[in-house]
Amino acid sequence: MRLQTLIPILLAAMFLPVVPTFSEDISPEEVRKVLDQGIAYLKDRQQPDGSFGDFSAHGAAGISGLCTLALLNAGVPVEDPHIQKALNYLQTDHPGIKCAPRTYTTSLQTMVFAQADPKRFRPDILRNVLWLQETQLQSGDFRGAWGYGSGIGGGDNSNSQFALLALHEAERVGVRVSDRTWKLTQEYWQRAQRDDGSFGYHVGDSPRGSMTCAGIASLVIASGRVREGNAQVRGEQIQCCQDNESDSDRIERALQWLGRNFSVTRNPGVPGQTWKYYYLYCLERVGRLTARRFIGEHDWYREGTAVLLASKSSLKNEWTGVGGDEGDPRIATSMALLFLAKGRRPVLMAKLRHGEQQEWNQHRSDVNNLTRYVESRWKMDLTWQVVDIRTATVDDLLQSPVLYFCGGKNPLPGSAAGIEDLAQKLRSYVDHSGFLFVEAYSAGHEFDRGFRQLVTRMFPEPEYRLQLLPPEHPVWRTEEPVNPKHMRPIYGIDFGCRTSVVYCPPAEPGKLRPSLSCLWELSHAGRDMKYPKSVADHVQAGLSTGVNILAYATNRELKSKEEVAAHQVRQATDDSHDRNRFRIANLRHGGGCEAAPRALINLMETAAAQLGIRTAAADEPVSLRDDAIFDYPVLFMHGRNRFSFTDAERKQLKTYLERGGLLMANAICSSEAFSQSFRREMEAMFPDNPLEPIPASHALFTSERGGFNLSTVTRRDPQERGTKGRVEDVLRKVPPALDGIRFGDRYGVIFSRFDLSCALEKQNSLECRGYIREDAAKIGVNILLYSLMQ
Repeated sequence: MRLQTLIPILLAAMFLPVVPTFSEDISPEEVRKVLDQGIAYLKDRQQPDGSFGDFSAHGAAGISGLCTLALLNAGVPVEDPHIQKALNYLQTDHPGIKCAPRTYTTSLQTMVFAQADPKRFRPDILRNVLWLQETQLQSGDFRGAWGYGSGIGGGDNSNSQFALLALHEAERVGVRVSDRTWKLTQEYWQRAQRDDGSFGYHVGDSPRGSMTCAGIASLVIASGRVREGNAQVRGEQIQCCQDNESDSDRIERALQWLGRNFSVTRNPGVPGQTWKYYYLYCLERVGRLTARRFIGEHDWYREGTAVLLASKSSLKNEWTGVGGDEGDPRIATSMALLFLAKGRRPVLMAKLRHGEQQEWNQHRSDVNNLTRYVESRWKMDLTWQVVDIRTATVDDLLQSPVLYFCGGKNPLPGSAAGIEDLAQKLRSYVDHSGFLFVEAYSAGHEFDRGFRQLVTRMFPEPEYRLQLLPPEHPVWRTEEPVNPKHMRPIYGIDFGCRTSVVYCPPAEPGKLRPSLSCLWELSHAGRDMKYPKSVADHVQAGLSTGVNILAYATNRELKSKEEVAAHQVRQATDDSHDRNRFRIANLRHGGGCEAAPRALINLMETAAAQLGIRTAAADEPVSLRDDAIFDYPVLFMHGRNRFSFTDAERKQLKTYLERGGLLMANAICSSEAFSQSFRREMEAMFPDNPLEPIPASHALFTSERGGFNLSTVTRRDPQERGTKGRVEDVLRKVPPALDGIRFGDRYGVIFSRFDLSCALEKQNSLECRGYIREDAAKIGVNILLYSLMQ
């Protein structure tokens, strides 16, 4: 098909029925809207004294602590006047706080103070920790548990979990809890577990979903405080991958019970709808503390969020439960906000589960501790996940911007088909802008051999091979400098617009070097690090390396769970109808034409959704020697290296452009080498028709033809800032800078010297100067729309 006959068909295609482009999912806007409504409701309930009214069971202090905790987690800043009034109220002497304290009230106050301003409230947090330690039951059947308060009744699992959560948050901000307290509570929760893995309200009671969640969370917290990790220090020697007892089997049995009895519409084991919101708050905690996206076969956050969105009346800002305390909308709304807000925290990374044994998890606290460290550096709440690579789909993997793949034994499946499936799954993940962070344990030479074999299956192209990263690579300084004494060999694969695979190999035979995983576990976030300086320096270097790699991989730009999951665009290839498609081809040349392989594909998918047309990118780059270029109304061209055309190629491209074709080009990451080559080639073909700036007033930059208003766009310019050389982006609001060559009254060449392609690939590269993702897509769509209208 020639260019002249294709244009009418393309215009007709705009009026064909459009294949749906978005999957049904939770709307991020709707989640944010109901969060804002819940926030407005709680703020409206606040009294002049800063409290949130009285509550018969726990007084004004108890309900005020819960409401304040919900507001803080829902994103209300500490500086907000409502939060400040609440903090002042909670710090004064009220019943349930300093006067006749209660477990729920003291625990909620502690969690609020730890989150709001731990430095300011340190004396209050310390006082509460001492009180909770003193009121922990020391004898009898409930030894290690908590009741409602000093001398008030026996112990129960609800009070006990709130006390434990408070102590956990206190230690996270540096207030140490006694080892005896942790040991007693661990032993209590071990005794409280039923044979089927579940937990009741009291020891021996029938199982409840909320109390099973409380048991899981409490065992995770207590076990992490009591046991020595799989990474240990003896003198100045670091010992990795040590055998050690844990509560992992107990936790797994409880999770299996919860998976079998899973619900988000009721509290399992409790009649009717009683304590549903309390259960959801407990469920969120389990998902977050165990790093599980799925409980059983259920995506707990999405299912729970769907129920909460459906159960809130559009005419009211609050949630109301059935019976008991949840009949009070302050309670139900606070619990709903805590589920929605804490459960939606952005996923920083996922740890890949592989193989039949626990080989992938020799240091159980590694990724958790690294995530906590990143939180402290980036000042944002984050979470992480465990993903089973054997059962996960590519879409499942893409819920996490980084996959951490570690081990000591050969990670390859036992069959050729299994190896091929693993290779294709990981390649597809990287193709879709994922980042692989791979590490062999200290003596993991079997893992090393297996992973290198896997790489050759993932990347059969010879240009994609593991290469030693040079000292100037950003992974050594993106966030903070790494002590040169403790730098280690790191290999990478440059794929797309960045290094997309990073690999830390094992130590050379006969040499000792702790793995990063080992060092992260030793960091023990929230506990005292009483290590010799040589060990402490080594641990810090491991944390610095980890946070640098994560900052490089994500550019510190992370999305909440529903933002990641929502509006997954269908690939154009899902449309089985081939007729009347708007097709574009990537132009083959020697300057790196495949450096951003998904840029054009993603642009065409975005255009299909925005313009309502059938689109497709050619399967392979097209050569200028091929007459097939005349079958495409637009040719796409990008690169990051020098190149040159032959005389025959120049003649062919010139003919294509003069016949009405459009060349859309950009320099990947603002490559000066590519830009110079492109300008030289255009000048050679059109010496009397220069490449010059397209006026900002041109229709290309307006919405008058159904596109976007591009009067101002955002461009990122990487910078190094601060005395420690942390690499950051500087975002500038600027008019788009496009150059063009006119042929009569139309532009036949449109060129951006600033990057579009890496942004279209959806890669957050700190090294890349160019337009942000959203604006790159808008510029691309406007150019395609312009081509259709000529």
